[in-house]
Amino acid sequence: MPFLKPIFSVLTISLCLISCKSEPSKTTKKPNVLFILVDDLGLNDLSYTGSNFYETPHIDNLAENATVFTQGYANCRVCSPSRASIFTGKFTARHGITDWIGAKSGEAWRDRKRHDKLLPAEYKHQLPHNDISLAEAMKNAGYNTFFAGKWHLGSTGSLPEDHGFNINIGGYEAGGPRGGYFSPWKNPKLPNSYDGENLTMRLAKETSNFIKNNTEQPFFAFLSFYAVHGPIETTQQKWQKYRDKAARLGIDSTGYIMERVLPIRQKQDNPIYAGLVESTDDAVGEVLNTLKTLGIDDNTIVIFTSDNGGVSSGDSFSTSNLPLRGGKGYQWEGGIREPYFIKVPGIKASQIHYPVMGSDFYPTILDLAGINLLPKQHIDGISLKPIIKDNTFKMANRPLYWHYPHYGNQGGEPSSIIRNGNWKLIYYWEDNRNELYDLETDPYEKNNLAKAQTTLTTKLEKQLLNWLDEVQAKFPKKDTLYDAEKDQQRDNDIINTLLPNKEKERLKVLSEDFEPNANWWNSKVTND
Repeated sequence: MPFLKPIFSVLTISLCLISCKSEPSKTTKKPNVLFILVDDLGLNDLSYTGSNFYETPHIDNLAENATVFTQGYANCRVCSPSRASIFTGKFTARHGITDWIGAKSGEAWRDRKRHDKLLPAEYKHQLPHNDISLAEAMKNAGYNTFFAGKWHLGSTGSLPEDHGFNINIGGYEAGGPRGGYFSPWKNPKLPNSYDGENLTMRLAKETSNFIKNNTEQPFFAFLSFYAVHGPIETTQQKWQKYRDKAARLGIDSTGYIMERVLPIRQKQDNPIYAGLVESTDDAVGEVLNTLKTLGIDDNTIVIFTSDNGGVSSGDSFSTSNLPLRGGKGYQWEGGIREPYFIKVPGIKASQIHYPVMGSDFYPTILDLAGINLLPKQHIDGISLKPIIKDNTFKMANRPLYWHYPHYGNQGGEPSSIIRNGNWKLIYYWEDNRNELYDLETDPYEKNNLAKAQTTLTTKLEKQLLNWLDEVQAKFPKKDTLYDAEKDQQRDNDIINTLLPNKEKERLKVLSEDFEPNANWWNSKVTND
């Protein structure tokens, strides 16, 4: 019957249109986002960025296929403020978390027996609820949101699940790996599976499992390692590997010099830390391989960064950030410069030298995912999408601000910073002095030009102080009970006792018969 042919054709076309609408093509699906945040990882702690001691093949491969921002900055020299800036898109003085949550401030600072000239400023102790967090923005846009690892942005009432994450594994108020890197650990959000399990790999596997089980909607997965924060631990096998490597490279008799306040490590030769870095790289590889195995790496944006510089003074004295000056806690580049990689499917790898901040991740992620920006929220961040898509795109110059009105556990001093173009000014709150560096000609901050460039110094200082007043920043106060004699005695003890003790500890860890304890921080425990 000839009249059936056109009817059949119309029916076929209609069914095709319905099918096309109900099953959107892969190219129109929203991209997944995997954000990898390593704790306390220095810019030069990767073989990709120049380390000849640490081995990080998985992270190196990610960088080689990503947009690498060579002048990427954390928003603070310590963790909690930087993390808050990632989630709010704001500079630290604006959102109010200016120190790691739990640090003493005001008169309580005297409990530390440090005998400092100033009482550190007060600060907020949780991520503000009146902000629309990055996770909330992603969730509102239809993303399934997942968090694993270190949070350190508040306790009950201000945990990941209170700020937009559907799933939280391992995130609570702690800033470090309580119980260590090998099970049994002490984490109320991460049950122990078996003794000796590696914490870093466990978090990676939890992230991989989430990705494998999430096929119905795009995901925003935030993998926030506790590594490489102290106390640093590794297996005997990894220690041996890097101890032998240090010996081949040559073990120096000294490894420290005195920085302004504390001894500072001069060489990357710590085999314990090297093993912890490699374990972190192994864990990154686990998750990246999951994306590849599932065939979704071509629709997943991957971001990799850290929250502050490597720990060269204080804490575990883990690494060296040379040739950058300083490290975690310090006001110099070693304290705030970070690995900053963004891999976007379909965008070829490139290196970009435009200065960027952790607060830029928020609008950049929204923009790359096709989500409307929230300019009133991420007020200090800018979308990097234009320069990622076209590395010749000219981004507007803008001032960058840091505010740390506190003393750092690692030797940092209460100070605030402005970077404008290639000029960086550090303003010190103890005595209102300035340091001025031209980062183009002096990236390692060896030549203070404040006295040679008085007009520029005055201009930048005024710009910095005006901005701090504008955002109602909090400032430290003079301690009326300051005792200069006790302060000097503490300095003498650091030089005469702490410095030689750190040298002895360094050589002990590098000795052939080093053994931290019988089961190597519980990494040798098995359930056979």
